[in-house]
Amino acid sequence: MADKPLGIAVIGAGRIGTLRARLAAKHPSVGFLAISDINLDKAKTLAETCNANFYSDNNEEVISRPEVNAVIVSTPEQLHAAPIKKALELGKPVLVEKPISFSLQEADEILEVLKRTNGKLNIGYSRRFKECYLRAKEQVLHQRLGKIIGGTARVYNSRAQAFSILKRDPHATPVVDVLTYYVDLMCWLLEDQATPVEIIARGQTGIFREAGFPIDDVTWAIITFSDGAVINLGISYALPERYPTLGQSDRLELLGLEGTMIIDDDHMDHILYSDRGVPHAYVPDHQVNMAFLGSNTAGDWACGDFWGPLGNETRSWLDALITGQPTMHTTPNQARINLETTLAIELAVRTGEAVRLPLPK
Repeated sequence: MADKPLGIAVIGAGRIGTLRARLAAKHPSVGFLAISDINLDKAKTLAETCNANFYSDNNEEVISRPEVNAVIVSTPEQLHAAPIKKALELGKPVLVEKPISFSLQEADEILEVLKRTNGKLNIGYSRRFKECYLRAKEQVLHQRLGKIIGGTARVYNSRAQAFSILKRDPHATPVVDVLTYYVDLMCWLLEDQATPVEIIARGQTGIFREAGFPIDDVTWAIITFSDGAVINLGISYALPERYPTLGQSDRLELLGLEGTMIIDDDHMDHILYSDRGVPHAYVPDHQVNMAFLGSNTAGDWACGDFWGPLGNETRSWLDALITGQPTMHTTPNQARINLETTLAIELAVRTGEAVRLPLPK
């Protein structure tokens, strides 16, 4: 691929697909861009925005175009499998949004096709591409913490964004769709050390169940890794509707035998108050008067370009297609571990019992 321009197909013209397409359109190695969405009007609108070469409401048609040699899958999570498999069967590298799927069976089917085709698949866990977590990984690589024996991470967001996600897909629970980022971060930071083997978790219900969604307002989990490290993960997407965060407000801590690392990512270092209101990047027609700037999970538009984790991640993937250099993207096997761990957290909440990994098939 290094000898010819990239031909990129973006499958899904929603919020993230739109960002990926606009970033691909600006990349110097992309010579062909195609857009697909089941809503043809959305595909057309995004194609016009990006000056794309082709658009359609037929995913297979777009993926099969001879000009296309790499595919970004940004469909809703339950629609990931078919375009991933189609692209892999045609020998085209794929970047798919997290999580890889909502079911282990479907994830295993994707991994089987990947193995059979000897293809290339990366999963978009964009928190890895935020500077604070890249710096954290660098310290771990230099072994400045020594052996990691424990840690914690928690993430908060407003119910306004939670309801927006759940209305899009009621299966996209805060644990499976968001806490998965922090399962991934912890497994990435400990990747040469251990993997999750046991989970204890508890949840508390309230506003979401009253609204008709069978999920918890608060979930806390204790994950034991294979070397004995104990990691505590927590999430609440039930904060008040007008809480100032525009995305994930999070904190991560690692405890090592020779060092400690604390990452404060709550974004209270840059606060804006405006009587005119601040638009929410994820929730249409939702504004707050006070905002934690920088808390938008994907990143921010500034001075005509998109900056932040999703921009870093997309550019890194496009660069790697040309150079062949490795990236920090989550591997398919790690994505499966992330999925299994989040499903186990929800199972532990439902049963009130400790859950051992791997889960029975």
